[in-house]
Amino acid sequence: MINLKDIVPAAQNNINTQFILLEKGKTTTEGQNKTCLALVADETAAVHFQLWGDECEAFEGGDIIRLANGIFSYNRNSMVLRAGRRGKVEKVGEFTMAYVETPNMSEIRWVPDPNNSKKYIQEAVVSPHSRIFPPKY
Repeated sequence: MINLKDIVPAAQNNINTQFILLEKGKTTTEGQNKTCLALVADETAAVHFQLWGDECEAFEGGDIIRLANGIFSYNRNSMVLRAGRRGKVEKVGEFTMAYVETPNMSEIRWVPDPNNSKKYIQEAVVSPHSRIFPPKY
């Protein structure tokens, strides 16, 4: 299993990791598919995680989720971790996991590696904050 701080953008489904769902946004419709964006984290970093279809209702804040064969790639100009067509997500626990909210791997600007066009490297941090939703007052 890979730590979230070690994920990098790729066009392959090869990310196997585990994290806690911290916060889930509202469900929207993209074409005929329901989607929702969530903030997830492990003990090393946070990332935006995109849920599709029935996954939107299947998971709640505090759920510990295992992702098999996930992908970290662009979706609407934003880097998100997702299961994709070949990946699998499953709930493996609740509430008992240490985590950090920074760095948020989705809020880093990634650029092609000049030494290897098939890889990406970190260029800059887009935002020091790891929240994807406005604060609740």
